[in-house]
Amino acid sequence: MLKRLHQDEIVPLGIGYYSAPEAARLLKTPARNINRWLGGYSYRDPIGQKVEMPPLWTPQLPKLGDLIELGFRDLIELRFILAFQKEKIGLQTIRKCLEAARALVNDDRPFSTRRFQTDGKSIFLESLRESGASELVDLKNQQLVFRQVVERTFRDLDIEDGAVSQWRPFNGKTSIVLDPTRAFGQPIAADHGVPTITLAQAVHAEKSVERVASLFEMPQAVVHDAVNFERMLMAA
Repeated sequence: MLKRLHQDEIVPLGIGYYSAPEAARLLKTPARNINRWLGGYSYRDPIGQKVEMPPLWTPQLPKLGDLIELGFRDLIELRFILAFQKEKIGLQTIRKCLEAARALVNDDRPFSTRRFQTDGKSIFLESLRESGASELVDLKNQQLVFRQVVERTFRDLDIEDGAVSQWRPFNGKTSIVLDPTRAFGQPIAADHGVPTITLAQAVHAEKSVERVASLFEMPQAVVHDAVNFERMLMAA
């Protein structure tokens, strides 16, 4: 069954669907970051002039009024943005890297591609040269940080046909996945297709992991993982 997005629109299969709050919960970041990065924002420069900053890219799904809605590839790209920012790589440098990566990879969402996994460092260095930032930063340190971010972030991602096809969000374990071709990209038990929130709610109602595992015909370990994953999201 297709999921209705707006009154007259339906979410295409295989893209995934996340509201900004849902994406924020999965990415463990305030929803305002997602709204700023994918909706654009403005600020006043030192002399008081208004500066408009465009979105980093246009999301896969259209807005619902003023509300940002994302696809799976958007989610993965944002995950890289956050990983870079945590390592003190500035948003302006990230924008330049995005521009360079789009040209080299020929994809609007380059961070979530196999090419970026293999050539990310050279793309990053090229973006620094183009922006002039190479004269202002410690290149040796930045290269190391960038490579570590790319290697670490791809560790729990699966790639198919040149792009990220699944995210294993629970400490990289294979029991829980986000797959845009299944359940609209919501977190599910990988081998059974049951949403983790459904399993967690069932355990809350039944007061028994063993009982829920029997009801859904799956190992207790998978139910435990689903419950712990949902607790992790709630605690974020």
